[in-house]
Amino acid sequence: MSWFESFVLGLVQGLTEFLPISSSAHLRLTAAFAGWHDPGAAFTAITQIGTEAAVLIYFRKDIVRIVSAWFRSLTDRSMRGDHDAQMGWLVIVGSIPIGVLGVTFKDQIEGPFRDLRLIATTLIVMGVVLGIADRLAARDEVGGKHRAAKERKTLKELGVKDGLIFGFCQAMALIPGVSRSGATISGGLLMGYTREAAARYSFLLAIPAVLASGVFELKDAGEGHVSWGPTIFATVIAFGVGYAVIAWFMKFITTKSFMPFVIYRVLLGMLLFALVAAGVLSPHAGESAG
Repeated sequence: MSWFESFVLGLVQGLTEFLPISSSAHLRLTAAFAGWHDPGAAFTAITQIGTEAAVLIYFRKDIVRIVSAWFRSLTDRSMRGDHDAQMGWLVIVGSIPIGVLGVTFKDQIEGPFRDLRLIATTLIVMGVVLGIADRLAARDEVGGKHRAAKERKTLKELGVKDGLIFGFCQAMALIPGVSRSGATISGGLLMGYTREAAARYSFLLAIPAVLASGVFELKDAGEGHVSWGPTIFATVIAFGVGYAVIAWFMKFITTKSFMPFVIYRVLLGMLLFALVAAGVLSPHAGESAG
């Protein structure tokens, strides 16, 4: 991998990680469209450490408060009813599905799941799911002619059951094209949570999963055509761009619809199917050299 490739892929990772359009799919597609080798699951997981570092800094006050309350609750029974202490446990609970499924399907994630036809399918299907979830949330927020606006749930109402559902939604993102934020936000909206609550828990839930995945894949960094230098460079680029994107996205979701992302996902999936069907792209473009 050249330094230019690592710069472009780091930029793509930072731009797409927090948007509900799938960063892993865009890394895979960028390489395929450019005629580069597939950067692989290890490169993707490690560069995501950069974007998660952006989450740690952006949500640093929340994270420090949650971690502090969680540790105190281990010895102080009176703290166990504290919302922040409970959030610490809920992040742990919600991280279980992706941890178990990630290890179980490791070979599929690094192989068959990177087929461009599967990516096209997940882009479209999850785009439709996100669209439905977005419309239901909008209906509750504004009400209608014969229907009053409905109050949606906040994170204070999050329990173990919903935390696990969020976790299974996040685990779906092991398949490129699903999108971690898209799946967890869609799940949250379908369960009746506000956009801001669903997004905030989605980002907090991603921290242990992404950091653990990145550390786990460190042993595979530098193998094949991807060397350590470009990987680290891409991770730094992803951090800087990712921080700017997350700040914008958290403001965006409070007032805007997710429909632009829905339309983008569906159109990109259809384009990908057309290119594969026309023989312009191979479903396994770049894989053999990776």
